[in-house]
Amino acid sequence: MSDTPPADDANRQHAEKMLRRREARARMMEEKTQERGLLIVHTGPGKGKSTAAFGMALRAIGHGMRVGVVQFVKGAWNTGERTVLERFPGLVAIKALGEGFTWNTADRERDIAAARAAFDEARRMIADPSFRLVILDELNIVLRYDYLPLDEVLAVLRAKPKNLHVVVTGRNAKPELIELADLVTEMTMVKHPFKSGVKAQKGIEF
Repeated sequence: MSDTPPADDANRQHAEKMLRRREARARMMEEKTQERGLLIVHTGPGKGKSTAAFGMALRAIGHGMRVGVVQFVKGAWNTGERTVLERFPGLVAIKALGEGFTWNTADRERDIAAARAAFDEARRMIADPSFRLVILDELNIVLRYDYLPLDEVLAVLRAKPKNLHVVVTGRNAKPELIELADLVTEMTMVKHPFKSGVKAQKGIEF
């Protein structure tokens, strides 16, 4: 004899189970009453940190929210996301102020100057009340190499406007930044085509 319950019983049990879940979720949601700007960090060795941030930018644009983007490293690259976002000049301000990864420039002073210029722009955007979301793309990289004083960066992020969301991307997020953040996601690399000899490709990496 089969242990599988008749279809009517299975459907009834499923409905009861979903009802309990819905009631539990409703009770949980009743406790979630805050609405405020978040400090969000995307870090880790896996692919998708900037990709997720720009997905949030598109979501914000869809709600009519103004978005600011500062790219700390990728300024020298012609990226697809920049081309798309520049089509929304009324809702997006994007500043690509990096000069590539530090092994490309091989000039620490130049890298520090570029990081400073980018952070000055980031500070301006964060203070501008017209922005609802600011993305600091690859800020973690310049912090990793000590191109900017960590305490200064944390102070600016800590003092951001209450309704402003800020997203910081890049590997090796500093523990102090992780502690300050409201939401932290670590991208884990399980498999990557680069190890099989596949180069970075349009529409996937840039």
